Amino acid sequence: MISGSCLCGQVRYEVDGELGGFVHCHCQTCRKAHGSAFSSVAAVPKTAFRWVAGESLLKAYESSPGKFRSFCTNCGSHIVANRPAQPVILLRLGCLDTPAQGEPKCHIWRSDGAPWYDPGKNLPVFAEGFPAPPRE
Repeated sequence: MISGSCLCGQVRYEVDGELGGFVHCHCQTCRKAHGSAFSSVAAVPKTAFRWVAGESLLKAYESSPGKFRSFCTNCGSHIVANRPAQPVILLRLGCLDTPAQGEPKCHIWRSDGAPWYDPGKNLPVFAEGFPAPPRE
């Protein structure tokens, strides 16, 4: 089972099943909605998805025709995206409480990508925050 929640924890969901592959979307709409270089998403069947708390706190914004992005009105976390005519719902992986299983499949909408982020560039990695400055 997959579980997820918003930043304040008042909106929570569960999904029966596992994640398949997921994608990193760099479209301008995702970048603006999330305030970041991209949004990582995975599609799950709507029949396996359920809200377990806080559904009344959700608000949906139609970011493009037929696509609704749901977010918590208390903390602002973007939780899912939904196209009512489709059989799947898109989970925003940053809101997962269970470890994401599966592998990223691709980066999409790189034509809209932030010019300051290059997914192919190797950068230093730190386990927590910035490293301590060297002592003199």
